[in-house]
Amino acid sequence: MSKARGNLVEGAVTFVTGLGLWLFTGDVQVPVVTLTKVGIVMMCVGGVLVASGLWRAERGRN
Repeated sequence: MSKARGNLVEGAVTFVTGLGLWLFTGDVQVPVVTLTKVGIVMMCVGGVLVASGLWRAERGRN
């Protein structure tokens, strides 16, 4: 698997996991962090990974 495809897959999985946390853990209480904020951070990281994968894929074509 190429690095671009790996970033795309990893980013998509991270984004979807973060989206699930953001949508479905609003009333769950944990001692240190709120899971909705963790979900938002995971969605941001997933978006960056997807963008990186797309950039690597496009750069590889040139």
